[in-house]
Amino acid sequence: MSVLIFLIPITIGLGLLGLCCFLWSLKAKQYEDLQGEASRILFDDADKKL
Repeated sequence: MSVLIFLIPITIGLGLLGLCCFLWSLKAKQYEDLQGEASRILFDDADKKL
């Protein structure tokens, strides 16, 4: 049972870290143009290599 004294705060800390990272990605507008990013992988950038 004494292990729970360490595991519960670590779990809460990791959860808060994940939540902060998710909120940061929302603030940085990472999810604004999902269709553009999805279609970008389909096209070759041959003109950029020249």
